Amino acid sequence: MLDFMDTIPVGPAVKSATEWIQDTFAFLFDPIKNQFGDFMDWTAEKLAELPPILVILLVAVLAFFITGKRIGLPIFSIVGLWFVYNQGLWEQLMQTFSLVLISSLLSVIIGVPFGILMSKSKTAETIITPILDFMQTMPAFVYLIPAVVFFGIGMVPGIFASLIFATPPTVRFTNLGIRQVSKELVEAADAFGTTGSQKLFKVELPMAKSTIMAGINQTVMLSLSMVVIASMIGAPGLGREVLSSLQRSQIGPGFVAGIGIVILAIIIDRFTQSLNKKQVN
Repeated sequence: MLDFMDTIPVGPAVKSATEWIQDTFAFLFDPIKNQFGDFMDWTAEKLAELPPILVILLVAVLAFFITGKRIGLPIFSIVGLWFVYNQGLWEQLMQTFSLVLISSLLSVIIGVPFGILMSKSKTAETIITPILDFMQTMPAFVYLIPAVVFFGIGMVPGIFASLIFATPPTVRFTNLGIRQVSKELVEAADAFGTTGSQKLFKVELPMAKSTIMAGINQTVMLSLSMVVIASMIGAPGLGREVLSSLQRSQIGPGFVAGIGIVILAIIIDRFTQSLNKKQVN
């Protein structure tokens, strides 16, 4: 028999490191879990308190102007959102929307600066790229483990898991967009004596806006795709309805909740795409 080496204690090492992080940074995790969790609950409650008919009409009006006064998206928004309300899932829809909205905003706030850093530093790009690869290739369910360990169950760990899963596209597309800016424009800006910040905010970011918006669109869609997965660790919304139906083998309610997620996904996707096209034009 071959004498194989002893198993490398990766699991115990990760467990020890996780426990150390949890104990050392408890002063940070606990306020985030409590205060940020309260803020998320408050946001979802306030959105749910808005009259559904007002929200539906507001979305339709915004869709009308964002899409260049076309009626396709406004009509779909009215019919789709009315269907969700008719099925008694309006509160769950608002909870899902608040989860997607907050996680997408945080992903953009975190992702754009890191993308800028990557575009300006080859060393930073070399270090960050493998991290992004790891974040994108790791199965989404694995993100739930540290999320639960650090933040318990509820909306906050769902946001945490969504951040890890959805941030990479914004980082990558921001880096790509800035690197694709015409060298002639950059040289012209240098010739006029612009500072680094002036060149970034007045030349590079405006020229890269279309590419960055494409990354943001992917980030929003990935955040939405985490809705059902995040429900496994207590995140409320339509995902919880799908999960509950799956556990009880209730095809009808699960299908209806899934249709609600699809409707929300289509509306958000068309909104972000229309904003990008509008900026390009």
